Amino acid sequence: MLSPYHDQGHIAAKTLDFDGSVAVTLGLPVLRTSVDHGTAFDVAWQGVASPRSMIEAIKVAARLARKHRKD
Repeated sequence: MLSPYHDQGHIAAKTLDFDGSVAVTLGLPVLRTSVDHGTAFDVAWQGVASPRSMIEAIKVAARLARKHRKD
């Protein structure tokens, strides 16, 4: 999903895969990926939050960094 603004793409991406979607910010001098959900304060400290989106964000960052290094 490509969108000009952060929140515009989130609805479609979360609909397809809520825990597996990742936000990538383009146009910065540094590589930036992040989870594609909010702070999840409603489940904080309850032991029920899924780490999947964070894991996916790290994987995407690593994959993009490897590709950039090869270029």
